Formats: sequence, structure tokens, C-alpha cells
Amino acid sequence: MAENADLDNHRIKSFKNKGRDVENKRDEHLLKKRNVPQEESLEDSDIDSDFKGQNVTLEAILQNAVSDNGLIQLSAVQAARKLLSSDRNPPIDDLIKSGILPILVKCLERDDNPSLQFEAAWALTNIASGTSQQTQAVVKSNAVPLFLRLLQSPHQNVCEQAVWALGNIIVQGLRNLLGVVKPLLSFINPSIPITFLRNVTWVIVNLCRLQSLCLTLSPLLLFQILPALCVLIYHTDINILVDTVWALSYLTDGGNEQIQMVIDSGVVPFLVPLLSHQEVKVQTAALRAVGNIVTGTDEQTQVVLNCDVLSHFPNLLTHPKEKINKEAVWFLSNITAGNQQQVQAVIDAGLLPMIIHQLAKVRDFGTQKEAAWAISNLTISGRKDQVEYLVQQNVVPPFCSLLSVKDSQVVQVVLDGLKNVLIMAGDEASTIAEIIEECGGLEKIENLQQHENEDIYKLAFEIIDQYFSGDDIDEDPSLIPEATQGGTFNFDPATNLQAKEFKF
Repeated sequence: MAENADLDNHRIKSFKNKGRDVENKRDEHLLKKRNVPQEESLEDSDIDSDFKGQNVTLEAILQNAVSDNGLIQLSAVQAARKLLSSDRNPPIDDLIKSGILPILVKCLERDDNPSLQFEAAWALTNIASGTSQQTQAVVKSNAVPLFLRLLQSPHQNVCEQAVWALGNIIVQGLRNLLGVVKPLLSFINPSIPITFLRNVTWVIVNLCRLQSLCLTLSPLLLFQILPALCVLIYHTDINILVDTVWALSYLTDGGNEQIQMVIDSGVVPFLVPLLSHQEVKVQTAALRAVGNIVTGTDEQTQVVLNCDVLSHFPNLLTHPKEKINKEAVWFLSNITAGNQQQVQAVIDAGLLPMIIHQLAKVRDFGTQKEAAWAISNLTISGRKDQVEYLVQQNVVPPFCSLLSVKDSQVVQVVLDGLKNVLIMAGDEASTIAEIIEECGGLEKIENLQQHENEDIYKLAFEIIDQYFSGDDIDEDPSLIPEATQGGTFNFDPATNLQAKEFKF
């Protein structure tokens, strides 16, 4: 009995941490960014008059980029930057092969010429926005230390461009950028222009994304970032708010220790209300962040529940966006995997019928799958009266309908749940069995005795043998477990198994 309970508990805890069937939608937003001119084009540029009217070649750019004439050098670097700012197929590889990278990096040292620093940083930013190899080329040219140095520049446009460049390099997952955090956070102040703050926040979210991939940040640096996120979460700019909440979602995806650090920062009470934000992008990020927190311990889950989080879920479960429905059910599946008080909170919030409704959503299997987990988790974590309430909400028919899907994991989850309900029912197991049979569930379970998955066909056989043995059932003799020494099967659903597995 204890061994089976431990296995069930291990399964649930593993699911809470790893098993969610949700896409990492935020990665789409974390593409590298290039500076593309808003008001100018190559045809109408302000390149030096020596370049106007000419077909600017890489050879000419390279030659003039090392000119002793400051204006010619600036124009050449600017011409390179504008080539790299092209919307269509910027010639990044051609410029790298031309040997211009060391020249551009050298220009970053020119504190006496901030315009040259700015143009060179812009060009390098666009090169770093390319492929992994192109980003590595910028790193290998020793640009990173100079970009970090430019974060201290007295010229704001130079600082901002350095932030942008470092952001593109961070997206690539490089590990040598720990020095960016402290100067980066110093830019967060009321006087910073909104466009600059957006870039700063974008770099912060990329740093936190790396943390979720276990690549960089130490606990000390997390302590530095979290206070900044606690400030930025109040910001009214949607782009900044979305990046801030996604940053929190990445930090909460790094295990219970990091979850606790986020909780200790005091941000959770300000995070939960964002579940009802008018912008779907904010809701999506907030739902992922709080969802990650409830993958933690029961105590960490309770912190979120204490913020009245469940009051937001009627709207989330009926949201027109299916991905919101799906992650909302995923969140609730982790609550029903908690303790009995947390299971009761879901019941008291009136959410159980809404979860059951998601089981019948034939249009989105992903949401159905999360709902199956939520129901099965409740049958393991819940008390007898809670499971009884679940049955009263007519969960059995839609639950059984999932027994015919192709996803073996879902089939096993449903079989586990049905078996748990039958065990919990005790003397009323025959009533549950009758409901299963009437909705076509028994036929599906019989068919599963032929399933290729060993765990599934054994579980199907056990359910039939223990709860439907009085029916006229065609069983495959080859699937029947080994008989006892006396030649009979020693299963007694009224005593042995129920007395053995009823305790959770």
C-alpha cells in the first residue's frame, strides 16, 4: 500500500515539475533584434558626399573605415551599418569576410568620437542579430568587453546601443555576460526614455531566460534582478510589462529554490492580478509565471492561493483564446495535485464543473489532456467526499471518452483515475461500474486489454477483473496474470485490494 502511494505521489510531483504539455510561446518573442532605420533608406542616406552617387562597395567601405579623416571614417562605418540595416538579406557574411569586424570593434574605443562609437556599435548589433556563427564572430572579435565598457558612456544613445548589442549576444546563450547586470539595472530610473527602458527590459528577460536554461545567473545576481522586476511590474507600458512578467516566468521555471526567491521578493501579490489584465499577452505571461510557482511545494502553492488567484479562473477557463484555457487547466491540475485543503479550494471556487467541461472539448486535445491530469490528480490527492463530489458532477462519461485516444499517457492517466474512483467508492463501486458500462467505458477498457503498452493492458485487466468480473466479458486468456498455485486467481475486490489501496 505505502509503496503504491509513494509511486503515485512521485508521479504527481514529477508532473508538477516537468510534465506540462504547453508550448514555450515566449521564445517566439525572444528573437534577436536589429536596428532598422525608421526614416531613412540606402537611397536617401546622409552618407558623406564622397560616397553619394557612387555604388558603395565593400572594398571602399573597408578602405575608408580606417581613414585618418574622421568624416570619411564615420561615413564609411555608417555605410556599413546601413547595409546591415537592410530589411532584405543584409550582407552580414560578406562584411564579416571583408575583415571589417576588427575595425568596427576598434571604433568602439573612440571615446573622443561618440558618433563613431554609436555607428560602429549599431553595425555590430546588426551582425550579432544573425546566426549563431555570426554572433560568435562578434564575440571572438573581443567586442563584449568594449560593449560592457560603453554601458558607462556619458552619451545615452551609445549606452542604449551597447545594451541592444549585448541583448542580441545574450539571446545566443553566451555565458560571459555576467558583468552586464549591475550597469544594466542602473539605467532603470524615471528619467530614462521609454524606448531605452524597453531595450533594458528586453535584455533582462533574455538573462532570465538563460537562467531557466541553467546557463548563467548565480543566486546573487538573481537577488540583483528581482528588485528591478518588482519595480517594472508597475509599469504602464505594455511591452515593458510583458517582458517583466515573462522574466518572472523564467525565474520560476528553475526549481523550488528559485521559486522561493521570487516569492520572497514580494512580487506574487502584484503578479496574480495580471491574470485579468486586458492585454492577452500580459495574461499569458502571468498565467505561465503563477503556473510555474504552483509546480513547487504545497507551501509555495499556498502563497499563490492566498492571493485569491482562483477568482480569476472562471474567466480564464472561458477565455476565447484556447491557449489560455489550456494553461489555466494546467495550473489547476497542479492545484489538484496538492493537499486536500487545496483540492477543496478548487471545489469551493466552483471550478470543478468547468474542468470537466474541458474534458469534452473535442476541438483541442491539449486542453483535454490537461483536464485529464487535473481529474486524475484529484482522485489521488482528494478525500472520499471530494472524489464523491467529482462523480456527482458527471465526470465519468467524458473521462471515459478519452480511453479511445491514441496518446498512451492520457489513456493511462484516465485508467488510473477510474481505478482510484472505484477504490474510493468502496461498497458503491458497483454503482460507478454501472456508470462506466452505460457510457461505453467498459467496452473501451476491454479493448485496452489488447493495447501494446504493457502498463495499460495490465491496468485494464485489473479493473475488469476486480469490478466487472460478474459480467459476461470476453477476456484474452494470454493477458490473464499468472494463476496461483491452486490454479485460481486470488483477487478479492471486497477485501484485499480495497483494504490495501484505499489509504492515501
